[in-house]
Amino acid sequence: MTDLTSLGTKAARNLATTTKTAPQMQEITSRHLLKVLPWVEAIGGAYRVNRRLTYTVGDGRVTFTNTGAQIRVIPGELCELAPLRGFDDPDALTALAGLFTQREYEPGQVIVEAGTPVDHVILLAHGKVSKIGAGAYGGEATLGVLADGDHLGDQALGGPLAVWDFTVKSATACTVLTLSRDVYDEFTTQAPEVGTHVSAHWDNPDQAQNPYGEAEIALSAGHVGEATLPGTFVDYDAAPREYELSVAQTILQVHTRVADLYNEPMNQTEQQLRLTIHALRERQEDEMVNNRDFGLLHNADLKQRIHTRTGPPTPDDMDDLLATVWKDPAVILAHPKALAAFGRECSKRGIYPPNVEINGQKAASWRGVPMLPCNKIPVSDKGLSSMMVMRVGEKNQGVIGLFRSGLVDEYEPGLSVRFMGISEKAITSYLVTTYYSAAVLVPDALGILESVEVG
Repeated sequence: MTDLTSLGTKAARNLATTTKTAPQMQEITSRHLLKVLPWVEAIGGAYRVNRRLTYTVGDGRVTFTNTGAQIRVIPGELCELAPLRGFDDPDALTALAGLFTQREYEPGQVIVEAGTPVDHVILLAHGKVSKIGAGAYGGEATLGVLADGDHLGDQALGGPLAVWDFTVKSATACTVLTLSRDVYDEFTTQAPEVGTHVSAHWDNPDQAQNPYGEAEIALSAGHVGEATLPGTFVDYDAAPREYELSVAQTILQVHTRVADLYNEPMNQTEQQLRLTIHALRERQEDEMVNNRDFGLLHNADLKQRIHTRTGPPTPDDMDDLLATVWKDPAVILAHPKALAAFGRECSKRGIYPPNVEINGQKAASWRGVPMLPCNKIPVSDKGLSSMMVMRVGEKNQGVIGLFRSGLVDEYEPGLSVRFMGISEKAITSYLVTTYYSAAVLVPDALGILESVEVG
């Protein structure tokens, strides 16, 4: 044992005042989504989004089930095909679903060739395919990428004879289900109600629509003299969507002895409340991204969802993403791993996106649109994630956050801390509550890039 000739540091600490931090919590993030969204008061706890009348077209995605390697289409999901939309005979749909044939394709294989007859309905069960057509100057051009749940060749269901005007080639290993026109025609002799429904679809042209599927407003321009002007009106959606405020709550409990005796130099109740509020805000952002009712990942219009060409997010993919929200895109949100994957793809090409300033800090950008990290966007166990771009604000017909201020015992806007009393065990309880939601005012305010490989 070493003899000490002066007071040791361990003993000296008994008389020293310790310098300490406020309680830290790893869960706290930058919560960029909550910062970039404009927040709108939802009086009465609900927010109604009135839109022009839009005619629904059969552009939904088809869902499948599998037993081992055998894949089957869920019969009711066939109604996502435009000719079958609205058909409600489950027995006939089950019989029709059983007629599809499963086929497998390796990467690079041609599934259909341009110029051949459209004689098969194709349902893409798994994988990604590219639509390749003739470019403006004679070369090949990629017209789009399709993935799980997409479908092609609706005309094969009793429609007018046509030919493929593009080639469909598998970009990854693919599993598709196909139904030939001959098999369908034979089926309708046994189930004439299907043929009648489908024939009505092809015989009745769609009502006049603008390029966005909205009821057209009849206008006249460029005329001279006393031309008869068309009469018109703007038709509204008769059943507009209402977003109800969601709630996140917890009960904070603090023992009175702790609050009385251990409040220096930091107030114990305030620190407990600070961390609890951070946890509620993190949950709020997670719900605004992932909630199946109002979360942004689930509320993007199907026509606003695109897929990466090969897997990792490339500059070409980001251009396609920005094209979905080409009117005043405000921000791109992605998981930090997805942003890192995009950075690697840029580095391979010798591209170095510039930084822009947003909310007082520097952020990487693409085409001048800031790219911000959001760890609430999930990454699947296969290393796939999503990236989203949005336009924001009521005036811009964009994406907005919803909240309610003026609450009883409001601690900060939209969040209340209500004293609930002291129990017989001398424990003080506080009810901490926040109300929130998110709304997409028009479909083209939000775009999603799916199947983003982050590995």
